[in-house]
Amino acid sequence: MQLDAYLKRIGFNGLPQVDLETFQRIHRLHSDAIAYENLDVQAGVPIGIAVPDAFEKIVRRGRGGWCYEMNGLMGWALGEIGFSVTRVAAGVRRALLGDEMVGNHLALLVDLEGVRYLADVGFGDGMVEPAPLKEGPFKQRQWRFALEKLDDRWWRLHNHPDGAAPSFDFTEEQADADLLTRQCQRLQSSPESVFVLNAVCQRHFPDRLEIMRGRVLKTIRAGGSSKRTIVDLDDYRETLKALFGLEIEGLDPIWHKVLARDAELAAEAREG
Repeated sequence: MQLDAYLKRIGFNGLPQVDLETFQRIHRLHSDAIAYENLDVQAGVPIGIAVPDAFEKIVRRGRGGWCYEMNGLMGWALGEIGFSVTRVAAGVRRALLGDEMVGNHLALLVDLEGVRYLADVGFGDGMVEPAPLKEGPFKQRQWRFALEKLDDRWWRLHNHPDGAAPSFDFTEEQADADLLTRQCQRLQSSPESVFVLNAVCQRHFPDRLEIMRGRVLKTIRAGGSSKRTIVDLDDYRETLKALFGLEIEGLDPIWHKVLARDAELAAEAREG
């Protein structure tokens, strides 16, 4: 793996330093340049938590990824530059479903100049820059978030109101790699997993957030949102390329799954 190749992939120019400006730029550029996507899950391609695999996929092949890949890769790059990085096992929807959710999300803590930051480019529609680990609301672009200290161990990141998942919880302890591996496997194999059920692509832009869930493309701006339905396979392929920077080989089976899921949701809506 080469740090220069990663920096080129996200569009970082210049010499990276161990300072806040570099940290913020890398986080922001990664969020904008690389799409969050679960299309390998839809295609039945196994995904692990190993950083070299994420590097090959995202940097060499120009793909996106989900939290284990996205935060794993950025965490590695920050470490190569010289930042102090801790990988933490977070739990999306732990507020609703309890501790069995812990490890279904990988987040990062970074210590810099006496301040600890939460960093996360793997939540899809979440943060675009690092946030100091302190209680209270904060704003990034048009998005409003909040950090809450739940007790002597747990923190909660409240996502912005337009986000798909309302929150995730995390501690400041180093993540258990075995736990992350088990949860990564469960999320791509369980019939009840939202990642198995739905094809999802999300990408930040300076002025908006683009989210494609199945056949529905949603554009969220500061003044509101709009939706459109993807018409056919050609439309799906072009949207993936034009908005999310993704060119996927063998897209037909994924599209058929998208259509099947769309029909299933339509049937559920008619029934009730």
